[in-house]
Amino acid sequence: MVQSSLLTAAAVAIISSTSHHRVECFAPPSISIQSAASTTKNSSLYAKKKAKSSGSGGFGGGFGSPTQTKKKSSRGKSGRSDLISALNDDDSKKKESKSFSRTYVKSEQEDMLNDLAAKSSTTIIGKAVAKSPHYNTPEMDPFWQLLPSLISTKFPTASDKDLERVAGMVEFSIGAGKVEDNVVENPWRPHTELHAYMPGLGEAEPFLDPDQLDLCKQLSENYDVISSEYEALLEERFDRKGNDRFQSVTSMNYEAGWKTMVLFYNGHRIKDFPYHLCPVTTKIMESVPIAGRIAGFNRQQPQSGIPLHSDGNNMWLTCQMGIKVPPTITNEAGEDVPSAHIRVGPETRHWEEGHCLLYDTTYEHETFNAHPTEERVVLHVDFFNTLKMTPLEIKVLQYIYDMREQFMKAEGVAKVGAQVL
Repeated sequence: MVQSSLLTAAAVAIISSTSHHRVECFAPPSISIQSAASTTKNSSLYAKKKAKSSGSGGFGGGFGSPTQTKKKSSRGKSGRSDLISALNDDDSKKKESKSFSRTYVKSEQEDMLNDLAAKSSTTIIGKAVAKSPHYNTPEMDPFWQLLPSLISTKFPTASDKDLERVAGMVEFSIGAGKVEDNVVENPWRPHTELHAYMPGLGEAEPFLDPDQLDLCKQLSENYDVISSEYEALLEERFDRKGNDRFQSVTSMNYEAGWKTMVLFYNGHRIKDFPYHLCPVTTKIMESVPIAGRIAGFNRQQPQSGIPLHSDGNNMWLTCQMGIKVPPTITNEAGEDVPSAHIRVGPETRHWEEGHCLLYDTTYEHETFNAHPTEERVVLHVDFFNTLKMTPLEIKVLQYIYDMREQFMKAEGVAKVGAQVL
């Protein structure tokens, strides 16, 4: 049964909370992703809330119910769930499963879970989960019910004060939280499209000063090297199977030739990607807590653009640095104007080579490259909002996403990446 399998996964996760496991998750066709213990991992978190069919920028689902059909968990002939195989889920699933150093019988797992649940129910995360209208009912997603135990075990020294905003995120995810008035009242931020929300982050703005972040400084200072690395990657744009590394990784019908050479997907490195060709780019990107969705080189073909949308997650920011920016064009008034632009909320900006734009994608946004013959290329990085969130909050969120991904893989959910935020 789904619930019993998830409970088993939780027990194993808690028991081995200090261990490291290699987890492979879904990527778009021809992309294979491998994560290591040191790699940031993010997966969508689903509660009992209907997923939105619009918004999210096409970067995956939100915190609603999964729209994909679950396939049956991989089980042996004896009917025992091969949990380790599920958590280590290879591309071919041909590798032999490995066992943990200690085997816990079902009664020990249940006793451990019950003991942890009792202790963690009084924490701020435990109280947040208890606000779910489905709490302690068959309708409650077992992951959320087990989350207080998971967090208490992984972060035993974190205080309720430290986790106050994380608890607010949990409440929103399970349908018990509300969006703050300053968001609801902002006409440029479609609050009904929010699927991941942390309260208490304060006022937001469409574009932020890139000088606030060392990431932007490092990218600009290394523009020439990064551009050269991009050219080297172009020479190796086809993988060993002949697949183009540039892909449309979104579910939204952009129609516009907007494709990405993905360096990181769902926070993971890409298996067999030629990182040796872009060491500086990779090192700089990994200096920030890369979030879900994508990180890589985006190409926008001539006379095309991304339609208006919002991405619905207020815990992330987006940085883009111009790699190749098409020259100006002449408008109807005979004036030379920039050919490529992005509008975020009420503000419109233009890319410049070697310069970064930093923006909040919970605002509605759209792009267009009006040049008739030349494409626009930017380096794109989605990352946790280090300007507003504490390092502990980011670590806890990374852990939550990681565990959710492992739970989904343990249940045999196909295409985890398709549900990435």
